[in-house]
Amino acid sequence: MSVQERKERERAARERLIVATARELAEQQGWDAVTTRRLAERIEYSQPVLYSHFRGKREIIGAVALQGASEMAVAMRAATAAADGPRARVTALARAYLAFAERHPAVYDALFQLDGGLAYAQEDTPEPLKDAFAALLECLSEVAGDGVRPELFTETFWASLHGLATLTRAGRLPPEDTERRTELLVDRLAML
Repeated sequence: MSVQERKERERAARERLIVATARELAEQQGWDAVTTRRLAERIEYSQPVLYSHFRGKREIIGAVALQGASEMAVAMRAATAAADGPRARVTALARAYLAFAERHPAVYDALFQLDGGLAYAQEDTPEPLKDAFAALLECLSEVAGDGVRPELFTETFWASLHGLATLTRAGRLPPEDTERRTELLVDRLAML
């Protein structure tokens, strides 16, 4: 292995460590606790080293969001692959989405609440974000209905899931009714 390859590997490892540490700190204490000073202390590198990877917290949030989008896409595809029939697939998709949001609140915030400097629904949208949307679209396009663009139906269903996830987490909706809300969403919006 060349010196250059070793340096690139070490740089990638440091970057993964920064992202993992930021994510861990955010999940434990919230995004307000994630500062470059605290990250530098936790990873035992100087702040200039951290800044050589990310210009600041915004880019770190974006990196966590991209990682989270990839994980969310995998979780949704795994859930729908194990389901039989359109209703079961849509239900599995909704449950997987809501479960991801509940298990990873800081990652969910990085994806959908915080400014990570990422473009959404544009040509320059990063691939992990496009893939997460594609995971929704793959399942929901089969139930969009006649005369309805699958992308538009997917956006509407996604917005409903996001609202359920956000309002439940904020304590605006009682969590014990999450399953019933999921069933209503599938029954009424997807009309299954």
